[in-house]
Amino acid sequence: MKQTDTHLRYIEAAIHIIGWGIVFGFPYLMMSRSGVNLTWGDYLRHGSIVPLTFLIVFYINYLFLIPRYLFGGRTKEYILINIVLIACLAFGSHLWQEYMFRHQPPGRPDKPFHIGPPKWLFLLRDAFSMVLTVGLSTAIRLSKRWAQIEGARREAEKSRTEAELKNLRNQLNPHFLLNTLNNIYALIAFDADKAQTAVQELSRLLRYVLYENQQKTVTLDKEMDFIRNYIELMRIRLAANVSVETCFDIRPDSRTEIAPLIFISLIENAFKHGISPTEPSFIRIHFSESPGKICCDIQNSYHPKTQTDKSGSGIGLEQVQKRLDLSYPGRYSWKQGVSPDKKEYYSQLTIKTV
Repeated sequence: MKQTDTHLRYIEAAIHIIGWGIVFGFPYLMMSRSGVNLTWGDYLRHGSIVPLTFLIVFYINYLFLIPRYLFGGRTKEYILINIVLIACLAFGSHLWQEYMFRHQPPGRPDKPFHIGPPKWLFLLRDAFSMVLTVGLSTAIRLSKRWAQIEGARREAEKSRTEAELKNLRNQLNPHFLLNTLNNIYALIAFDADKAQTAVQELSRLLRYVLYENQQKTVTLDKEMDFIRNYIELMRIRLAANVSVETCFDIRPDSRTEIAPLIFISLIENAFKHGISPTEPSFIRIHFSESPGKICCDIQNSYHPKTQTDKSGSGIGLEQVQKRLDLSYPGRYSWKQGVSPDKKEYYSQLTIKTV
């Protein structure tokens, strides 16, 4: 960030030098092309005074008046000071030119140079040019200030988004653990050996949740390995009347970057509402990857929780929506709902990765 700021300051300084080089060089170029035998001494005495007043007006405003008065809300004082400044410089520059033209150096004609009637036109011309210079200085300073404000706003928005994402990820850890522990608790009642195996599987999953979840993105192959392990953990407690079908059309070495644990709540939801202890149930999970796009298609039998079922906290899908909005704004499509016969739930999530 500091290197970028230094680079921008160098560019700004170069633009100022080039701009004022053109302003000061233009009168010399025009006088030379008009056939006047002009020396550098003549230019310094006569041709440089007006550009010099422009430079003074510009930087007095740019460095002092605009930050202190205009940005400080003291607009009337700012205008009044500029009127006095322009008037003093306009009269001062013309008095200087009158003096220099009437005191020609040796070897020059004795006849004083006639500036041309009427003098007030020249005063108005220079004063108007200085007003334009003030306007240019103000426009540049305002643009710079707007860019700084906009940069600060974006940085604040980025920090807020990152903080909110971190908060959501931190919420996901206990939410994931709670749901999994509920499953293991139910498993202990009828198969202690499977429950021990489930605890071992859970410890392996938690390593991923605790460490990979702290990163902004993970590779898709790691995320798919985690999901496979989670599904296998959930299979342990399933009855014979539950069918779980999975399909992973993902390259085993896929390096596509994805937000960690962005899909896990969808799969948790399928196991939570897609399984009945008494009726035949099914869960179908399909992941696919194509250039610039990842698709997650989940279908399951629909068995909504009863009023007495207190498992889970119900925040999983809300977290998914919030994380998608923050991580992939305008780059995802999520369709979910229940079939007309109320027997099947579907969730189709597509994320554009580029």
